[in-house]
Amino acid sequence: MLPFPTVDRSKIMGLSTPTYSSLFAIVFCAYLLVTSVLVIWVLILQVFHHDQPIAFASYYGNHMVLQKSPERAILWGYGRPEGAQVTVYLSGPMKYNSSPVTVQNGIWRVALDPIEAGGPYNVTATLQNSSATLMDVLFGDVWLCSGQSNMYFEMSKIFNASKELALASKYPHVRPFMVALKMSDTELTDLIGVTLPWFVPEASGLSQFSAVCWLFGRYMYKHLNYPIGLVETSWGGTPVEAWSSLRALQKCGLDQNENSQTDNSVLWNAMIHPLLNMTIKGALWYQGERNSNYHQNEYNCSFPAMIDDWRMAFHLGSGGQTAMDFPFGFVQLSTDKKGSTDDGFPNIRWHQTADKGFVPNSRLQRTFMAVALDLPDETSPYGTIHPRDKQDVAYRLTLGARAVAYNEKDVVFLGPFPKKILSTPMYVNITYDQAVAVKSSKDIFEICCSQSQGPCGPKSQWVPAPIVQWSSTSIQIAANVCDVAALRYAWKDWPCDFKACPVYGAKTALPAPPFIFDCNQVNTSGSTDNKQSFWKDFL
Repeated sequence: MLPFPTVDRSKIMGLSTPTYSSLFAIVFCAYLLVTSVLVIWVLILQVFHHDQPIAFASYYGNHMVLQKSPERAILWGYGRPEGAQVTVYLSGPMKYNSSPVTVQNGIWRVALDPIEAGGPYNVTATLQNSSATLMDVLFGDVWLCSGQSNMYFEMSKIFNASKELALASKYPHVRPFMVALKMSDTELTDLIGVTLPWFVPEASGLSQFSAVCWLFGRYMYKHLNYPIGLVETSWGGTPVEAWSSLRALQKCGLDQNENSQTDNSVLWNAMIHPLLNMTIKGALWYQGERNSNYHQNEYNCSFPAMIDDWRMAFHLGSGGQTAMDFPFGFVQLSTDKKGSTDDGFPNIRWHQTADKGFVPNSRLQRTFMAVALDLPDETSPYGTIHPRDKQDVAYRLTLGARAVAYNEKDVVFLGPFPKKILSTPMYVNITYDQAVAVKSSKDIFEICCSQSQGPCGPKSQWVPAPIVQWSSTSIQIAANVCDVAALRYAWKDWPCDFKACPVYGAKTALPAPPFIFDCNQVNTSGSTDNKQSFWKDFL
């Protein structure tokens, strides 16, 4: 969405390599000049800021939300002289004084006692005769929102944008913050820049903010009725490798980039690592489009490895206040090209679940997923890869958060998923884990015919298998064309029109997630996942 015009960087943004011409050279030189000026200006501002006797780090500010109890919010910043004592005071619904902490290497850090949801507070850090104050601070749950262009997708671009933005002032306790788009080849302690400082929501500022992030926060506030803080740190066209530390990439053999080692981890370094000291409730992620044609086959390793690494890093960075297994929600890819036979999007959807088809599972614990393959937008002026319906996406994420992050027992956030598959020479019968609402389809299910070459794959012979009949919890498909070796559902880039897939939850109206099962692999997998389907042949 936002190109970075150099040869190496163009690939990380999902752009083709630029053609070198005189015009490009002029534009490129101008870009470098402007960028250099901006970086120098930022550094001057930081030097001036840090030259004060005491200051907060870049992502603390007026109107912010700090994580509520039972966790302890972390505050940190800059101070001088070395060895001086810093004390933090809260004034508002309750009074609070922290124990003094010492400035070490120019930095001070305080873990507040657990503070209940509410506010507003003034938060003052004092050092000798100097002080710095944050005003109108609330305590609530802080959610981090990251990914590529569909997370970056602004409120001004969604369906009914004017109506949605007009509601902003009704939610003064949902506070957004947006990290500036910056890269770094090394891990940074603080942010290089801030695009939107913490603010009380109003239409003009909110129009630039992530729609998925804001709508999620707004829906959660209506349910929880206490403050929500939203930290957006996203960049269009970026692969998971850019958001992953070298530590995480090494686990998947991706630490050596074939084009430029600087492409890896550049957004982790500049846009995630500086936030690690912040105590957060959880994270939301909408990404994967870029990896449909870049390290696609490794995504079932790189995505879970990134989640594991973020959890470890935020836990350690916050001094143990952010949970070691904090809830992590993500959007399973929507659609891109109608009629496409490319397997990129279906494969990424499957890999997003660590090849299980559902979450949480044994590899992705305390995760939740919003299925979005039934929300295409054929007339999106921003390209079909950018559907404008973010309301349904955010609502489905909300269901997952309620079930996984807030432990609501009766909330279902995924559509029907197979729990048993029975195969005969004439049909395959799929039994689901919940009641289904079904409509006829000739090709949403496909079967792979038996072959001696090994497991079925993208190049195998896949044959449409029409739905023959169904009951309240099962679907029967025709399978009389060959011996069935594998079965898949909705394995297309664009499997159905808007909210028109053939299988939904009868009680939830949530779409069934896509799946692919090889009968031999399923029966020999030894999986301990409760939902893992099993396949029986009756010949």
